[in-house]
Amino acid sequence: MGILGSGLRSGGPDTHRHSAARGSGSGSDLAAAAKEKGAPHDVVTVAHLDASPVRGSPAGTLGRVRPALLLAAATLLGTGLVAGCSSDGSETDARLVDSVEAPVQGACRVLEPDDVDQPSNASPVVDCAQPHTAETYAVGEVPAELADAGWDSEALGSWAYATCSGQFQQFLGADESTVMRTIVSWAWFRPSEKAWADGARWYRCDIVGGGEQSEAYVDLPTTAAGLLADRPDDAWMACVDGASVEASPKVPCTEPHNWRAVTTIKVGQPEDPYPGDRAVARTTEDYCYNSVAAWLGYPKEFDYGFTWFHQPEWDAGNRRSICWAATSG
Repeated sequence: MGILGSGLRSGGPDTHRHSAARGSGSGSDLAAAAKEKGAPHDVVTVAHLDASPVRGSPAGTLGRVRPALLLAAATLLGTGLVAGCSSDGSETDARLVDSVEAPVQGACRVLEPDDVDQPSNASPVVDCAQPHTAETYAVGEVPAELADAGWDSEALGSWAYATCSGQFQQFLGADESTVMRTIVSWAWFRPSEKAWADGARWYRCDIVGGGEQSEAYVDLPTTAAGLLADRPDDAWMACVDGASVEASPKVPCTEPHNWRAVTTIKVGQPEDPYPGDRAVARTTEDYCYNSVAAWLGYPKEFDYGFTWFHQPEWDAGNRRSICWAATSG
């Protein structure tokens, strides 16, 4: 399947209430938060800088993101494209279904979440000046050492994850923290199984206008190159509007919201071995307390949350957690 690359993607997180004091929260809380291996976890905390620890019902839950998509119908009449439908009903260009030839970098398409769930994609190319939800930002050949790997091998997927995520950050002109807090994400595609058997060894990385929890993708600009450079527009940054973030898709921060991904913090160095779920959760909680307090200007009382990641993301190179602030907008 296509892999979404975003620091906000997740598999259903647990929610735990921690006491309001900095660094508090029982070990059993953190151990419970770590019970679901391989999925980022999101925790909400209420911090009172001048009061005793306070408990209550969670103000929100930070959860998984699925891309947003406004499907623009591509008009194929008169364009010379041979269109059809895939098994899931998406439009396809029959010439691309089993193509051995590598895709074109910079091409734009109208993709929807179901397209991203597939390992290969033959959606027709559209003019980038027209509405589109995806843009191909990297194309190439897989390395020689993976040429004999299976079409669906884990090694191929791991290599594509590292390759597409690194080029995604460069393409957007952003630092690692900003990339983890944006509503856009990426997906990678390989040749069809038949094309792979025929010798095709290309890969394709697409930026898409949403994340894992989105029900529909937003349209991208004519090109997304440099989209997050300097001070990104709030239209591309991740917020949530809802009492439970777990049950609410991420929305652009230009829309009404009550939670905002404000910072990320480093929980390890590149050479460090994975310290374990409990250690990552504890470090994230402590660091996000300080980070969100500083971002808010050290108010006497504030709500904050954090998303931390497990060993699979660590092994793929991630060393950051995401900090969330309760805001209004």
